Amino acid sequence: MSENWVVVPTCLPLVIRRCHACASERFRANGKFRVNANHKLLDAWLLVLCTGCGETAKLTVFERTNVRSVPPGLLDRLHHNDPGLAAELLRDPVVQRRNRIALDWDDAWRLDTGPGHPDREVIDVSVRFAARIPVRPVRLIAEGLGLPRAEVERLIRAGKLVSAVRLSGKLTGDFTFTLKR
Repeated sequence: MSENWVVVPTCLPLVIRRCHACASERFRANGKFRVNANHKLLDAWLLVLCTGCGETAKLTVFERTNVRSVPPGLLDRLHHNDPGLAAELLRDPVVQRRNRIALDWDDAWRLDTGPGHPDREVIDVSVRFAARIPVRPVRLIAEGLGLPRAEVERLIRAGKLVSAVRLSGKLTGDFTFTLKR
C-alpha cells in the first residue's frame, strides 16, 4: 500500500530581480496586467511591486505582437487581470528568460500528506507536484514524515530510504521513494 503526497502552491512566488530604485531583489506579483495597443501591434506586461519600496516594474508578456496572433481568450484574461494567468506566466520559462528573472518559492507552497501510517514496516510514497515548484526532496520527506533533515539524510546513507531519483538536489517533478524501518 502506498501513500500519495502533493506539493501545492499556496500563493504566487516572489520574483527575484533587482529594483532600480532601492536595490532590493524581491518583487511581489499581484496579478495585474497592463495592455497597450498601437494600431495592430500589442504590448502586454505583468506588473510586479518591489517588496522594499513599492516601486512598480513590468515583466514583458508580449512585445510588438500582432493583435490577431493573440488568442481572444488570452486577451480577455489579460484585460480582466486573471490571477491564474499571472501564475501561469510566472512559471513560463520563456517569460522568465525574456525578463531575466527567477522565482523565490519559499513560503509559497505546502505539502499535503493525507493520513499517515507510521507503524508500517515499509512505506511507499508517491510525491506529485501540482506546479513546477523547485523543492529539495530531503526537505519534503523530512516535513512529510515529521523528522529532522539530518535524520532523513542518515536514512538515505544507511540505505533505508531509497528512490529512483537523486534525492540530494532540487526537483520540480513527480517522484517516489520507499522507507524501510
